[in-house]
Amino acid sequence: MENTFIMIKPDGVKRGLAGELISRIEKKGFKIVQAKLFQPDRTLVEEHYKEHKDKPFFDKLVNYILEGPVMAMEVEGEAAIEIMRKMIGDKDPKLAKPGTIRGDFANTMNKNVIHGSDSIESTNRELDLWF
Repeated sequence: MENTFIMIKPDGVKRGLAGELISRIEKKGFKIVQAKLFQPDRTLVEEHYKEHKDKPFFDKLVNYILEGPVMAMEVEGEAAIEIMRKMIGDKDPKLAKPGTIRGDFANTMNKNVIHGSDSIESTNRELDLWF
């Protein structure tokens, strides 16, 4: 079994997509080990995205995540990181395939509904931060 960190971003929560996205995760056979709906603070969000600190989009990204509550989840299952990333789809909704979460629900690259850890190292760091 493998765990991963998944976050339904503020636009996903505001649009009422949390139930649909959780349903997709569970229908795939994954288990949600823990979850919380809450408003993160700036310190947490900046730490989460610290690898982008020197990039021009950093402040816009942080402010976007601070727009409203997020649903943070620990998801468990076989090859959870890789499979969840495939389910999520490309970060650019124009490239995300239909049937993926972003392909079906995201409208812009700046507000793309969901985040998923991209490696075991990221998963461990993000789970420690958010839980």
